[in-house]
Amino acid sequence: MLIGQGFDAHRFAAERRLILGGVEIPHDQGMLAHSDGDVLIHALCDALLGAAGLGDIGRHFPDTDAAYAGIDSRILLRRVCESLHSRGLRVHNADMTLIAQRPKLAPHIPAMRETLAADLACPVERVNVKATTMEHMGFTGRGEGIAASAVVLLIEAPDTSALSAFSAA
Repeated sequence: MLIGQGFDAHRFAAERRLILGGVEIPHDQGMLAHSDGDVLIHALCDALLGAAGLGDIGRHFPDTDAAYAGIDSRILLRRVCESLHSRGLRVHNADMTLIAQRPKLAPHIPAMRETLAADLACPVERVNVKATTMEHMGFTGRGEGIAASAVVLLIEAPDTSALSAFSAA
């Protein structure tokens, strides 16, 4: 078993879509970032990479590389998962927390869980997403941005042939 932890934060920016956990959330601002700014997926990627001892998201997908400008973070997550699968690892479970004063995220959590479970190739019951506020304290509490944390447990895959079908999709 391998445990990894990840964290990410981005500030809000006008004229950007808000994408969290691969789901577009109706809001008047999105995240300022080189990619689509999905802080939840970025924290999750860092947790996955950390558990496998493979560094962090910036090492694999640097914001200095134009190839990742505006990229859908789900693509990055799938690439991380492919790397894990090629090493005989799979996600046993993932637990994540979004930290945001606004917008209200609870209604969107079921869709996030479904989306992330599909990309992680694991049952939705093993993907947990929570949301909390900071009670108006700090940058998230003032509504300046959103942060996310993630913890994952990886296990050795007894049979990677089932995972190779996912990688081909």
